[in-house]
Amino acid sequence: MQWTLVVPLKPLAEAKSRLSDTAGDGLRPGLALAFAQDTVAAALECPAVRDVVVVTNDALAARELAALGAGIVPDEPRGGLNAALAHAAAAVGSARRAACVAALNADLPALRPTELARVLDTAAEFPHAFLADAAAVGTTLLAASQGRELRPFFGPASRLRHRASGAVELGLDAVDSVRQDVDTGEDLRAALALGVGPRTAAVAARLLISEQ
Repeated sequence: MQWTLVVPLKPLAEAKSRLSDTAGDGLRPGLALAFAQDTVAAALECPAVRDVVVVTNDALAARELAALGAGIVPDEPRGGLNAALAHAAAAVGSARRAACVAALNADLPALRPTELARVLDTAAEFPHAFLADAAAVGTTLLAASQGRELRPFFGPASRLRHRASGAVELGLDAVDSVRQDVDTGEDLRAALALGVGPRTAAVAARLLISEQ
């Protein structure tokens, strides 16, 4: 089964505000873009993924991610993360009849294509499924199979909210790279320990140099 992934991305100047204690204003937008680039590049290498669509209004991010092979959908609702995802998923669904669609966080810089394939292959067994993040509080992937409506409930305590919506929580092990999103300095260190993609590694190296 082939999946279309919808990846939401804020304007880079607004992204990753919780990393302010680790990365200053001069590096944080570049770090957010690097996360998204490594996430999208890894997702496009996954054998279960047909294509990746990024929903964003950031011109630089749209240009850079399109260069990697992602499609771009503008965030027309401008109503927050869930509205953006629902809009993009609906656009994808109308363009690809009975498409299997999954929302994937844009901040998974250690993402491994083989681990993502395991998650998607398991998610295909259910109408709706999700994967909790490494902190077991949020969600890094929400899947809707066989043309079903995505029904995103991202935000605070999204693990509980997605479970309450009827989505099946995927209890997979050995998929750490799909769980490890990056919101804080501690998260970034955990992702670096897993092994991040080349763009994140390059920006992280600049960050480490600037701290010395």
